[in-house]
Amino acid sequence: MSIRVAGFGPGSNARNLVYVPDQDRSAVPGLDGEAVIGTAVMPDAAGPAPAASNVIFVGDSSADSASIADPAGTPEPTGAAANIVIPAEKTGRRWRAGAVVITAALVTACIAAALAAIVPARQEILGLPDAGEFTQLALPAVTGLFDMMAAVTIGWLLGAAALAPPQRSGIVDVGGYRCLRAASLAAMVWAASAVALVPLIVADALGRPILQSLDATTMSTAIGVLADARGALIAGGIAVVIAIAARVVMRVTWAFVLLALALFALVPVALGGHAGISTDHDFAVDSMIYHLFGASLWIGGLVALIGLAKQHVRHIEVVARRYSTLALVAIVAVAASGVINAKLRVPGPSEMWSTAYGRMVAAKILLVLLLGVVGYLHRRRTLPQIRDNGDARPLIRLAAVEIVIMAVTVGVAATLSRTATPPLPGIVPSNEELVLGFDLPGPPSIRNLTLFWRFDLIAGTAAVAAAVLYLVGVWRLRRRGDAWPAGRTIAWVSGCAVLLWSTSSGMGAYGQAVFSMHMIEHMLLAMLVPILLALGGPVTLLMRALPAAGRDDPPGLREAVVGFVHSPFTRFLTHPLVALTLFVASFYGLYFTDLFDVMISSHPGHLFMEIHFLLTGYLFYWVVIGVDPSPRQLSSPVKLAVVLASLPFHAFFGLALMSSHHLLGADFFQRLALPWVGNLLDNQQLGGGIGWGFTEIPLLIVMIALMAQWARSDERTSRQLDRRAEITHDADLTAYNAMLARMAERDQVNQR
Repeated sequence: MSIRVAGFGPGSNARNLVYVPDQDRSAVPGLDGEAVIGTAVMPDAAGPAPAASNVIFVGDSSADSASIADPAGTPEPTGAAANIVIPAEKTGRRWRAGAVVITAALVTACIAAALAAIVPARQEILGLPDAGEFTQLALPAVTGLFDMMAAVTIGWLLGAAALAPPQRSGIVDVGGYRCLRAASLAAMVWAASAVALVPLIVADALGRPILQSLDATTMSTAIGVLADARGALIAGGIAVVIAIAARVVMRVTWAFVLLALALFALVPVALGGHAGISTDHDFAVDSMIYHLFGASLWIGGLVALIGLAKQHVRHIEVVARRYSTLALVAIVAVAASGVINAKLRVPGPSEMWSTAYGRMVAAKILLVLLLGVVGYLHRRRTLPQIRDNGDARPLIRLAAVEIVIMAVTVGVAATLSRTATPPLPGIVPSNEELVLGFDLPGPPSIRNLTLFWRFDLIAGTAAVAAAVLYLVGVWRLRRRGDAWPAGRTIAWVSGCAVLLWSTSSGMGAYGQAVFSMHMIEHMLLAMLVPILLALGGPVTLLMRALPAAGRDDPPGLREAVVGFVHSPFTRFLTHPLVALTLFVASFYGLYFTDLFDVMISSHPGHLFMEIHFLLTGYLFYWVVIGVDPSPRQLSSPVKLAVVLASLPFHAFFGLALMSSHHLLGADFFQRLALPWVGNLLDNQQLGGGIGWGFTEIPLLIVMIALMAQWARSDERTSRQLDRRAEITHDADLTAYNAMLARMAERDQVNQR
């Protein structure tokens, strides 16, 4: 039996490792137990052993020429070496998920190219110059390949971060390790397809053959103008980073970071195509983000599930159950966002059959419905078989068919992105609609701020989902007889309600168009909403509502949250100086640089500001008044000092805006040209006054919360001292009185 060391060539030697044998462990003397500590030596080993920290070694039982030396006499390693696992596997069980990925990519490219040959392109319908047959066929094919490899990369990272159960040490197991390596390979192909996609997009937009569009001047100018090309280029750069990082990281936390980075790479892609140029582009962009995220997690997660099932990883039933839950959420997101996009671009039911775009949408809808049926079969048939007898073969067979259908769907979607949408007859968009994506009902008033609603698909959905999930957690505690403070529930639901109102009502709409309204929205999102959410204690509720993983069970969501709360990264962020700096510096970094001009002019920029305000505000108030556990326990005086330290910075920020004569976001507000705004600089100074005066209300809430927490802390300390006194029969008081008596006697002796 030989041990093949992944990442090490012949001549390597690995000592003091934890060896987890396979079912053939009985063939090797000394490998009877669950795990044996010993020395694993390559057959031709020579020289000193390399550093073994954070490395997974893959066993290969196909040969029989290795030696396991002194399995009983080697002391158990500690530190990094204790986290190293050598899983053995049968040669005949090597996973063949690569064949599934290659097949899916080829199907996607072929379907996209075939449809492009028969469906008229946007240039043909609009009478624009044609870039040639090669670009006409290659662009959708490469787009489909780009989309498929993005989904596959995200799926492998999802497998390493959430599907494959990790080791207790936080290092990925063999399944997660192979998912990371597969993600690296997929990211390389993703990056290559992105590089190939950019000149095709440029050639298609210019209406020139691709060879005439490759000069540096043309490419640089076109990339600066075309959102599609910029999105592909940014995604390609991120893919390169993922391809490199996925080959070196070994911890689940870093796998999650790479997963978040891969999902972020899809955001610039969502800005291109039909979404970025249509009216109602706020709905179009948000729904496209949901669509891309849901489809990528759904498709890629299924690929990872097939790979993990073929590998026979531990707890495959847990892996399948996790993916099933994720797939259910993903298909809802894909279906809902697809309906929204279709409604925005197809005027009516008749255009679904009379136009090429409508027919493509109808075909995509049918394919998604078919995928929904296949998902239902998974939940009713294949998942119970895995749970009952551990047989994953039916799941693999059905999932392979599902991957092919998904590949066809991605091919249809790739062709759909280059197909002209049906015209909207008789509708001439206003200037407000072109700039904002919607029309405002007039100047801001109590009526318009209250009754005019335009639901924010990102923040609004997050607010509703957060409130529902929180109430479900409280209900679970109540059902099993546990109490939960009503004040925390009121605080959390109130925070979600304020979040919903500030982003989806007239306040959110006017916040995108008027600086003073934007400042009110900023203050609500950065100060009031985070205070209410921090007082709700969501992490405490989650840890109490979710069951803890058993001794032999893989870590779940509860353990992941606990690990994140106590991680070095969170400990760094919760340092009072770090939290204060992030909270305060964001005000100055946004408004007193050119960053505000960039952010205010686009819906994604506005979305970024919303998320940034919420996160930095929540981090700050989690540190100073949060009821959730924190890696840093601060005393009440320190918390009060941090709050008071932030006040001068807020005051100076507001005064600086009130006295500034430099118009922020001048190009955007002048292009919007709202007739009822008046002087833009006056409105900006009004916003500065709002920012200066708004701190009073949050400060009052924070002071009340701090005083209440301080009082409760003193009360708990007093009760602890009383209980200790009862147990020890006032031993501390007796000792203290005895000390005073001795001191009095000493004083009397000295006086004599």
